[in-house]
Amino acid sequence: MVKKAPATAPSETQTWKEIKVGCILLEEGKAKPFERADKPALVPQWDKQMCVRCGLCYLFCPDAAIRRGADGYFEADVDYCKGCGICHKECWFGAISMTEEG
Repeated sequence: MVKKAPATAPSETQTWKEIKVGCILLEEGKAKPFERADKPALVPQWDKQMCVRCGLCYLFCPDAAIRRGADGYFEADVDYCKGCGICHKECWFGAISMTEEG
């Protein structure tokens, strides 16, 4: 069970060193934790013929679900990928397609 902290905004008297790093939710019910059991309908697949290994997919992934494989190409960790498709949209070379897992 996730322990809820009181929703408070940083005060104007706080310095940047006193503010906790991370997102501050001011209203309850606006976000929910991602459960690893939630599998995405679509997952990214890389076409290694088109991929130039630039790392844009890695940089734009909001869940840090993309990692570099032993061969130098990127791949998604399906335990953390939520299937949002941002990597697919940000790939300049069209090397990433969203496909059904399997």
